[in-house]
Amino acid sequence: MPTTFLRKQVRSARTHELTWRYLFNLAPSIEYARARPELQGEPMRVLADLNANGVAVTSAQSLFGANSIYDEMASTVDRMEQEHAGVLELGRASANGLGPIGKKTYMHKYFGDKQVLEPESVFTRFALDSRVLRIANAYFGMYTRLRSYNVWHTFPTKMEARESQLWHRDREDRLILKVFVYLSDVDEGAGPFTYARGTHLKQWRSPEPAFHVEGNDRRTTDAQMAACVPQEKWMKALGPRGTIIFADTHGYHKGGHAQERDRLMYVCMFTSPASNSEELFDHAGEFSVPPDTETAVALARPRPGPWLSL
Repeated sequence: MPTTFLRKQVRSARTHELTWRYLFNLAPSIEYARARPELQGEPMRVLADLNANGVAVTSAQSLFGANSIYDEMASTVDRMEQEHAGVLELGRASANGLGPIGKKTYMHKYFGDKQVLEPESVFTRFALDSRVLRIANAYFGMYTRLRSYNVWHTFPTKMEARESQLWHRDREDRLILKVFVYLSDVDEGAGPFTYARGTHLKQWRSPEPAFHVEGNDRRTTDAQMAACVPQEKWMKALGPRGTIIFADTHGYHKGGHAQERDRLMYVCMFTSPASNSEELFDHAGEFSVPPDTETAVALARPRPGPWLSL
């Protein structure tokens, strides 16, 4: 049984750029460096914004063009909304209730907290579209692993901001890329995603803001964040249906505090292959692994060595 000291040392190594990349993620980093597909056009612009700010905003039209995988996904979600109208009404009725920490009563997650990984699903295929996956791989500088996807329907409430509606950073990995796709128009009253530019680890060099602990998570208020990152550096992603946000959520962000209108959004997450965070996909189903490396790595189930999982 490893000692507490050894566990702490390994966990510390996971946050250091050199050991994170060249020890824990050596193989996917080398394989990517050999191939390194070139980005052009809108994907290249998105990557540049991501590297500089930790967040980039684009649109389905700009990234995919007309009649794309986005349109297929949007149509699928529209049908889901109609089929689950009763469930959504029950959720809306309980949105102002206070449940235990982690039980977001203001949100309906269509796929629950854990999804069965289905490569043929439009939600998987969207994440693995080359224009999305190659941005993720280029941002990490390695072949990445798709960790989850979901569709979130957020209900408006009159309650004070709580849980992920407050500022926080995700901690699944050194870099964490989430792709948020608006499937409804999102204005101020629908709880837009908000990001403190430059707080991702590629740029962040300042002390962390003050916080309080909610469950096992650190939460920061607007006033506490403003004392650390001026409001002019906050990016509020207001936009119509079809807006797409790429964000490194190890940087400080918040969202989902809808007060006037519903918000409907698809989200998928990429981490490094060696991330030892909770597995969010059920890999029970059998499927053939595609021949190209970038897709194969993205779909692979985690197989860390015994000491890497400390």
